[in-house]
Amino acid sequence: MANNVAESRRTQLVSTYGVGALFPARDESFMILGLDDWKEDLCKEIPEPRLARSLGVQTFKLPPSGSYKSRDVPVIRFPEMHYCPSCRRLDFHNTFCSWDANVCEDCSRQLTPSRFVVSCVNGHIDEFPYSRWLHQGDFDVSKKHRLSLRTRGESSSLSDIVISCSCGVKSRTMAGSFGRKALLGLTKCTGRRPWLNGSESETCSEVPRTMQRGSSSVWFPAVRSAISIPPWSDKVHKLIGKYWPILERIPVEDLRPALVGLAQPTPPGPGMDDLVAAVLQRKGLLGDEKITEQDLRDDEFKALYDGFPESSSHQQFVSLPVTDVPEDARGVFERVCQVSRLREVRALHGFSRVAPSDGEGSGAVSAVAPLALHRTNWLPAVEVHGEGVFMNFDEDEIAQWAESDFVVERVGVLQNALNLKAAETGTPAVEASAKRVLLHTLAHVLIQELALDAGYPAASLRERLYTNDDQAGILIYTASADSAGSLGGLSAQADGERLWNVVRSGIARASWCSTDPVCIESTESGKDALNLAACHACLLVPETSCELANTYLDRALLVGTPESGYEGGFFSGRDGGGG
Repeated sequence: MANNVAESRRTQLVSTYGVGALFPARDESFMILGLDDWKEDLCKEIPEPRLARSLGVQTFKLPPSGSYKSRDVPVIRFPEMHYCPSCRRLDFHNTFCSWDANVCEDCSRQLTPSRFVVSCVNGHIDEFPYSRWLHQGDFDVSKKHRLSLRTRGESSSLSDIVISCSCGVKSRTMAGSFGRKALLGLTKCTGRRPWLNGSESETCSEVPRTMQRGSSSVWFPAVRSAISIPPWSDKVHKLIGKYWPILERIPVEDLRPALVGLAQPTPPGPGMDDLVAAVLQRKGLLGDEKITEQDLRDDEFKALYDGFPESSSHQQFVSLPVTDVPEDARGVFERVCQVSRLREVRALHGFSRVAPSDGEGSGAVSAVAPLALHRTNWLPAVEVHGEGVFMNFDEDEIAQWAESDFVVERVGVLQNALNLKAAETGTPAVEASAKRVLLHTLAHVLIQELALDAGYPAASLRERLYTNDDQAGILIYTASADSAGSLGGLSAQADGERLWNVVRSGIARASWCSTDPVCIESTESGKDALNLAACHACLLVPETSCELANTYLDRALLVGTPESGYEGGFFSGRDGGGG
């Protein structure tokens, strides 16, 4: 983008302002165009074979970061409806001035983009139908229609925004325009996809929803991530990844002659046997069976649990089991590993509007909108290098605890909320898991406590949960894409008794909240009523740190409640737990 318009960080082009999102640029508004219009030669490749196969592409590419003169991120102006703060005229941008200007030619005032857009759960987005909203079907084609927008200046409510027309129809405010069925009978979804240049509008039967263009509901990213694990994190795999589009087409019997230029006869460079083995291994990854997100997590869990010592400075993954876990922590920790080096790749593979398209228990029915009009063999992604602490908890202890009446009752409240949401949206109900709620709540407690002890801000830490069968793991790791992600202070917390002290201190803090007794007595709170005892004063963390959108939280499962005598929590009766 031009330097005098706006700039964005690369990570934001995956997480905040990706394809199809609205980008606020000072007094203007733009939409990021699809991958068909991106300049691939400006995008550095980020290889991650396992994640690429799970998403059906060959590779990933880092969003471009060039000079402002290159205009390296393609955009279009959206919304097109603007109004002039001086003459109050409301019209399309091209009726005011040329495409590269943003001033009213009559008043010489800076134009303001429309505050409102409409979108639907299928990812379509369009202008708010001001004329239809105002005329309500009473549109006289014989008269001249020139819309105007003014605010009364009495409040900031929608009823203070007044739409008028030169035809003399009665003025109407924007009050009521945000209702779920507010536009029913006035208009239907146009099926428009302005981020896909040259695309035709799709047929859509949904009733569009009115939204403010700056609302987070206008664009929810669909992001999938994976941690690079051996052998895919080894240097030899990085090397062949650069030439994979060529190597994947070479027959096995011709590999050695083709790899002569890459092989190095002496360490530390990869030899011929290493290269051939890596190519054969990667060719085995090209089967028809698709890797699911759960498969990615299972492989990561095994690598973290088994450990992988450091043998080279080029390694991207190092996990060392800790042997000196305190005796009083044996009933809690089953294994602790110091992850002194890791690499995570986060890829944007689509987006949704109105509601999130994925995420356990979201209850959303939104479809994932495509990033390109024509299928591409790559997706935008960012990579993060950092460190972390891996903890696997005693699953037998958790299973026994989960059968108690206290736990069954509290998890049942969450299950009722999930059943109600499923009935409203027509989607299958997700099963509430006591183990998952426990580990997720504990992960939030540890993020806040480690932020105090490890020297990282909470927003630079991230959780990763492993709750499949025979798994009860939490990985807390650095989520920052810059040098602040590898200071060494986090992985050091896994040593000796230090981590157990962090857990005990965190549980002690979780036993009370500044908003108690309101917080501890809360039921069905938060998004979709999927939280119990949890609020901003005790458990909620920055959205970049949580993979479940700050849902499935209940600190009573850690420490109990006053009514239960602080019994029933997983840490009740342990050192640091209880009231």
